Amino acid sequence: MNFPNILTLSRIALSPVFMVLILFENFYVRVAATAVFIIAALTDIADGYFARKLGQPSGFGRFMDPLADKILVSTAFLSFVSLGYARGWMVIIIVVREFLITGLRSMAAYKGMVISSSVTARWKTVSQMLAISVILLYANLEPLFVSHSNPGIPHWALPITGWQCTLFDAILLVPLILTVWTGVDYLIKSGGILKGLLG
Repeated sequence: MNFPNILTLSRIALSPVFMVLILFENFYVRVAATAVFIIAALTDIADGYFARKLGQPSGFGRFMDPLADKILVSTAFLSFVSLGYARGWMVIIIVVREFLITGLRSMAAYKGMVISSSVTARWKTVSQMLAISVILLYANLEPLFVSHSNPGIPHWALPITGWQCTLFDAILLVPLILTVWTGVDYLIKSGGILKGLLG
């Protein structure tokens, strides 16, 4: 157990902390949740950096690092479903694809095979993080608003309106399309490797 692996495990440990905090309908708690998410996301950069700098790459790190990323991202999206910011079916597609492909890549790595990440897959990751960032910004600001039509009732206590649903759908549409596209692309391009894994 080296320092880069500790950072990777800390990302997994921070994921449920983020989920608990973001579900509180309080401005300061949600700011804390956002800070936790940012710290967790930064460990993704830090663990790779220190693994290279300290010369401590490991099989454990290669397996756990992408898994920790998926756990963090999936936790964020599932939290948004609970808050009404994301549709369940969209998030289920994203989460299932992420863990399916991560599992296949991990199995391939265990057998000494490499399923390389494509440029489109990197854009998929960027689009997911941007979507999470935008929704987190909304989640932080939402408790500050008070409905004009319902004085004294916090905005977050009211049902999500039609335009909000449309906005959230639009925010998640690009990550959803790229997630499905890259998932199918992985399966097609890695057909030979997958046969080797199952054979």
